[in-house]
Amino acid sequence: MAFDRRTFIGTTAATGAAVALAGATSTPAAAAQQDAKKQGPRSYAFTVMGTTDLHGNVFNWDYFTDKEFDDKAHNDVGLAKISTLVDQVRAEKGRRNTLLIDAGDTIQGTQLSYYYAKVDPITARRGPVHPMAQAMNAIGYDAAALGNHEFNYGIPVLRKFEEQCDFPLLGANALDAKTLKPAFAPYSMHKLRTPCGRDVKVAVLGLTNPGIALWDKANVQGKMTFPGLEEQAAKYVPRLRSMGADVVIVSAHSGSSGTSSYGDQLPYIENAAALVAEQVPGIDAILVGHAHTEIPEYRVKNKATGKDVVLSEPLKWGQRLTLFDFELTWEKGRWSVAKVAAKVLNSNTVAEDAKITRLLADEHRKVVAYVNQVIGTSTQAMSSAEGPVKDVAIIDLINHVQAETVKAALAGTEWAALPVLSQASCFSRTAAIPAGQVTIRDAAGLYPFENTMEARLLTGAQLKDYLEYSARYFVRTAPGDAVDPAKLTNAEAIPDYNYDAVYGLSYDIDIAQPAGSRISGLSFGGKAVDPAAQFVLAVNNYRASGGGNFPHVPQAKQLWSNSDEIRNTIIQWVKAKGTIDPAQFASVDWRLTRAGMPVF
Repeated sequence: MAFDRRTFIGTTAATGAAVALAGATSTPAAAAQQDAKKQGPRSYAFTVMGTTDLHGNVFNWDYFTDKEFDDKAHNDVGLAKISTLVDQVRAEKGRRNTLLIDAGDTIQGTQLSYYYAKVDPITARRGPVHPMAQAMNAIGYDAAALGNHEFNYGIPVLRKFEEQCDFPLLGANALDAKTLKPAFAPYSMHKLRTPCGRDVKVAVLGLTNPGIALWDKANVQGKMTFPGLEEQAAKYVPRLRSMGADVVIVSAHSGSSGTSSYGDQLPYIENAAALVAEQVPGIDAILVGHAHTEIPEYRVKNKATGKDVVLSEPLKWGQRLTLFDFELTWEKGRWSVAKVAAKVLNSNTVAEDAKITRLLADEHRKVVAYVNQVIGTSTQAMSSAEGPVKDVAIIDLINHVQAETVKAALAGTEWAALPVLSQASCFSRTAAIPAGQVTIRDAAGLYPFENTMEARLLTGAQLKDYLEYSARYFVRTAPGDAVDPAKLTNAEAIPDYNYDAVYGLSYDIDIAQPAGSRISGLSFGGKAVDPAAQFVLAVNNYRASGGGNFPHVPQAKQLWSNSDEIRNTIIQWVKAKGTIDPAQFASVDWRLTRAGMPVF
């Protein structure tokens, strides 16, 4: 795929008129130079638009609730909304004065993207074109960086998606494991025609997340390797400048915090965008992804040059569109960046673009019909609303399915007699199973991630450490202090998906105690847990590979694993059982306490 995907041609009428006038007069050269000095340096302005973490969102639709997307802030989502914003910017700036890029995590996250990876896969013979490729092609993207979730469905699906895109997928630090050469285009070069001086050459360098080597180990091990962002940026930015790039933009699927959620498990920094800006000279702006945060504009001073590098991260799922506004000046035969500013536009201020919704109306209808298939019934309604602070039946359902699956897998092995426990988080506070008919979307809504399952061998002492680490999630609250459930969780900015409840054990979490000293009454089968006893833990691959930096699990012996998504396992379990009856699996095995008294 060519790196120079668009070359804009043509000159303005004003430029043509100026050339004609110069040829028709006898103004001496000295006088012309004096006029140029009076006019000052010539300038050119252009805008780079950016999205990130689209996660399969085309429509402003929630396939798990089967209705228009909404949240507390009344955000909207989807490429159909982004398309309207892009059209407005192009109308204002002039299309030839704009570029549109993305920072990754495109083909995973909704039932729309899942359907075309698994149910009606794009890799099938005469298979469909991925809805995200269709939409992004129609909108006119110029380049997109690879995200870590691009690898969730395996390299064949990613390669087919790449083939279907009219723009390059960039990953300078996604290397072939054998040759150590780029497995994808490292960069793309774009020419913008100006009214004066030569074309402006804009280089877009794509960087992805080194955590892919852990998170999708099953898909990439022995095939690709992912070195650090700073290392590859330092290699390519000088090269791009030597190739004549006037402007260098990095599209990085890496947050700006300089931290990693994987501790020693991840050899490179997960959220390295600001470090790249600080350490690698020659970068003008970075489109940031991966962290799912909104950063309209963040300036980082480069240590070598002292110049500001402008970073911006638009909010996930197409909720925001970043605009980098560049001002360039032409002096001494070259373009130089005089000013860069960034801001974000909110997609809830515009309507969906009808050309995008019409383009994918059939795909949308197919997925809506798919997720509304009835797969069983439930004897009672269950909700995850209180899942972060209470042991609720709907989380027990996830854990029960996982534990049963692992028990069946280990039957007949040397591990069959060991007790099987299970971990799960409250992935969504709005997940629900209704009384009566249960659909695919109900079951899938319990587990919005494409995680798979493993079985790891742990001791009682290691499980105690694990639970203590998990319990950091609660804000320390003294006995007698008022308890507001809305303010009790997410201490240290720990997300809900990094608080685990362990099914099969009984324990109290004393939130009056400091983190690390909160677990008491830890028991199994009515008896105190022996620190030396062995247990099997059913655990998702994210946690098993170090996600959240929980202790012991990544190093623990793996007894079993499979490649089926956990949510598919839940769906198949419901189909096989026919009826979900919480009386058969739900119980209150953990609770929050203070000084021995229950909080709730």
